[in-house]
Amino acid sequence: MNSNRLRLGLGLACLCASAFMAAGAMAAKPMSPALTPIEQLGKELFFDKISEPARSMSCASCHDPKAGWVGAIAGRNLHGAVYRGAQPQRFGNRKPPSSAYAAFSPIFHLDVLTGEFVGGNFWDGRATGERLGSPTAEQALGPHLNPVEQNMPDKQAVCRHVAKSKYASLFEQVWGKGSLDCSDFFVDLTYDRFGLSMGAYQASTEVSPFSSRFDHYWQVCLDRGNSEEACGLADGDKSVLDPSGIFSDQEFDGLIEFGEYCSACHVSHQAGPGGSPPLFTDNRFDNVGVPKNPENPFYRMDKVYLDDGTPINPEGADWIDLGLGGFLPNTVYAYLADENEGKFRVPTTRNVDLRTGKGLPKAYMHNGAFHSLEEVVRFYNTRDVLRRCGPDDRRKDWGVACWPEPEVDRNLNDELFEGLPIGNFELDAEAEAAVVAFLKTLSDGYQR
Repeated sequence: MNSNRLRLGLGLACLCASAFMAAGAMAAKPMSPALTPIEQLGKELFFDKISEPARSMSCASCHDPKAGWVGAIAGRNLHGAVYRGAQPQRFGNRKPPSSAYAAFSPIFHLDVLTGEFVGGNFWDGRATGERLGSPTAEQALGPHLNPVEQNMPDKQAVCRHVAKSKYASLFEQVWGKGSLDCSDFFVDLTYDRFGLSMGAYQASTEVSPFSSRFDHYWQVCLDRGNSEEACGLADGDKSVLDPSGIFSDQEFDGLIEFGEYCSACHVSHQAGPGGSPPLFTDNRFDNVGVPKNPENPFYRMDKVYLDDGTPINPEGADWIDLGLGGFLPNTVYAYLADENEGKFRVPTTRNVDLRTGKGLPKAYMHNGAFHSLEEVVRFYNTRDVLRRCGPDDRRKDWGVACWPEPEVDRNLNDELFEGLPIGNFELDAEAEAAVVAFLKTLSDGYQR
């Protein structure tokens, strides 16, 4: 499995595999026995507060392992969901996606058979992976230089920080003597190596361990001779598929409902790369009709300025997040931008309920519009039958009597599942609760 992770997560970095396994590599803190040298290096970079102002923000500030590698600040998750940058008055436009399992996304491409885009990282797929052979490695290069995130002035500033760090020797043991070169001629190559190292860490068993209760059920189910489809869709008797009673009756019923109404996008019935358990995403893009999050701080960024004097968000409250359709005009696929407006990457449902504490609120969807799994499931179930609110209705009405209109009301997914369209699944409260119960079995860290 480790070799598959390495190939998938590193792309071009696999050409340097011999360097990754350099004997005797030492980090600033003891080497984790589960990590290779390059993965340990990526971990050092991921948790190091490389930012301006100094030591104010790391990648882990928005991707906390104890919260499923997403943000773990309760008040921020409950209101707005978008996280502050190192300059605390600056905000970006979307909630942090999970870092876990992101390394298994393929290089961004157009599926010529379906006409759909697949792969990449970030919510809009813009970290394509085409250049480095790894979307995750390319994604990791962005936040350090983003003025609304870690706000470092340039690649050389990042490089100089790493060159002075306690893990600088580990960098050279992984990439070779003299590889930590911050000169004008070599800094681009050095910076790419930072991204490849963090991509390796995110592909590691520490970040993407496949250690949930579902994973235990999946292995037991397959070991009993059942098919992947039967196990992932709960297509059969519980006594046959789950003879050890890993799932409660409610959780097993939730897997049945999930298989019928959710697994087409959050794939639960096909093994992942290298024979891993399912990824719970098809790595494609959809507009499911998510409304605006009125508390998104990005709408106020017309009054907050970058160092060059330009506002972060010149459109203010009129800004519309076009997702994939906003990224495509910058690519060779510009002619397909209109038909992809409002679409966002299908996230994995792994760790959707993993929290630092029982009461920690979490935010869901690309803009954090929803704040509970119950709300998310109810939205998918009733999006169309309860869509009668005005655009300014606040959350107190959401999921109770009505849903606001979608932020982008075109290119909506109206696919049929079991003969029923998304947004009108006709599930009763018991079925909704069962789906939520099943989703809670996807949290990593389960022990028998």
